[in-house]
Amino acid sequence: MTTDVIRDAVSEVLPASCGAVFELVHDYRQRLTWDTLLREAFVEGDGPAANGAIAVCSGKWLVGGLSLRTVYVSFRPGKVAAVKMINTPPFFATWAASIRHEPLEGGQSRVIYTWNFTAKPKVLAFILEPVMAWFFRWETRKRLRALKRKLAG
Repeated sequence: MTTDVIRDAVSEVLPASCGAVFELVHDYRQRLTWDTLLREAFVEGDGPAANGAIAVCSGKWLVGGLSLRTVYVSFRPGKVAAVKMINTPPFFATWAASIRHEPLEGGQSRVIYTWNFTAKPKVLAFILEPVMAWFFRWETRKRLRALKRKLAG
């Protein structure tokens, strides 16, 4: 059995400023126009994403349909946002992620999406974690490429 937290990151250069990317990523009314993983995404209470706000993101049925309820633990527009899971969906004991934004020349920026998780049940973590890690890395790359296409217009 593993007790290690699985950590990984994916980055992408995007054709927009840090501020524009940050705004689109955390605008839950537009989230489903580019996010390839989700079938539903919203901030509870219909407010904006912000430090302390609770967001719910539900995966498409094809990928299990799991819903993660997360709380924003950091929210610095144009710089970084981080969330941690506060519900207990199947297969996830813990989950957290951050997205950092770095300015680049020519009005572009780089996003670095970092995440960590542990799987449950613990007795099956040695099987679940490698599969979940592979899938999440693959899907995150796909999502960031879709974000890039959305920003390119």
